Amino acid sequence: MSSTTTAASLSAVPANPRSRVILASLIGTTIEFYDFYVYATAAVLVFPHLFFPKGNETTALLASFAVFGAAMVARPLGAIFFGHLGDKRGRKITLVGALLTMGIATFLIGLLPTYASAGWLAPALLVLMRLAQGFALGGEWSGAALVATENAPPGKRAIFGTFPQLGAPIGFIIANGLFLTIAAALPSDDPSRPSTAFLDWGWRIPFLFSIVMVAVGLWVRLNLVESAAFENTVKSGQVQKVPLVAAFRTHWKELVLGTFYMLATYVLFYLMTTFSLSYGRAATTAPLPGLGYDYSTFVLMMIIGVVFFGIFTMVSGPWADRWGRRKTLIWVTLAIIAFGLVWVPMLAGGNVGVMAWLIIGFTLMGMTFGPMGALLPELFPANVRYTGSGISYNVSSILGAAIAPFIAVALWSAGGGSPFWVGIYLSAMAVLTLIALLLGKETKDVDIDA
Repeated sequence: MSSTTTAASLSAVPANPRSRVILASLIGTTIEFYDFYVYATAAVLVFPHLFFPKGNETTALLASFAVFGAAMVARPLGAIFFGHLGDKRGRKITLVGALLTMGIATFLIGLLPTYASAGWLAPALLVLMRLAQGFALGGEWSGAALVATENAPPGKRAIFGTFPQLGAPIGFIIANGLFLTIAAALPSDDPSRPSTAFLDWGWRIPFLFSIVMVAVGLWVRLNLVESAAFENTVKSGQVQKVPLVAAFRTHWKELVLGTFYMLATYVLFYLMTTFSLSYGRAATTAPLPGLGYDYSTFVLMMIIGVVFFGIFTMVSGPWADRWGRRKTLIWVTLAIIAFGLVWVPMLAGGNVGVMAWLIIGFTLMGMTFGPMGALLPELFPANVRYTGSGISYNVSSILGAAIAPFIAVALWSAGGGSPFWVGIYLSAMAVLTLIALLLGKETKDVDIDA
């Protein structure tokens, strides 16, 4: 099909209604983050017991986190692949492909054999499925952000850009709520270890359930039409033969800045969701002492914190539209630096201190994550926007998320069970983000259709 024919067919279809834009950008990322959180929870609760040789518990936990981090390595590859499709063929088909890949991989994890029955084949298959999850998520976020921002009304891009970001807290609540329900139905006598029934079959339910959510997401996304920004790119003949090459040749500075813009967000995100679950549940007398909470209690506390994550994700959109993305994020990043320095006194404050730590951490997460849905796409023109925003977002996942849980456990161990160095690590990464923001420019007034 020629570019002229493609442009004519695109211009013949109606624009996406706002309700469809919101739902399509929100439901897809909710499903994607649900799948990711299901794995993250299982990486702490289940996989160290079932997918690795019995022995040192800390070694098994680190091995589980290493598999968790493997997905982050696959994410830039997914960003390149899906970004290429999104910038050449359109946002709709690319988003459908990313959602299918993620959903199938998650469903198959629920069917995997364990180490006891399949030996090393079990963790090998787990790594393969985890890489598929990361590959898919590499293309999901940027596409959802583009659907939201490229269809946003004038002056409301940051508000619309928060809808795909809301998928993170909503996916967390659904995933952990389901795990919590199953754990309550299959209770354990040992608060530091799931029950035998949970380990035998209960943990598989959240993975298998993902196929239902994927079906709903596909129905919504198949009803989308392309955005005006992509339509204009086709009409003007500006579609790049190789978007990756064009992005690096003409916008390498934006790629670097975008990567570091996301760094503090990623580190905070995975410390508050993955490391915190390990630290909160670890016994006070364990080789790596923690807070000693039972699973159900601590996850309920986390869910309360994640509610603040969702609220302040929505709040950050109007702030970023009013004051600008850069100014908003500079202040939030300064607050993240300060937050990392007060981990020890807060976590030593009993239930009140721990709850305050979770609420403040997740509040800051919402405030830093929300504006990214508009900021990263605004760094790039429409013909390389899917590729550029996706690479920045996902390369940062390697620097900030792939190694964050692993480093956190190592620093936790180095501190003799104290989280002091983990908090310092967060502050240090936030300093790098602050430097990038100070070097960057405001983007709220750029022409998104160009």
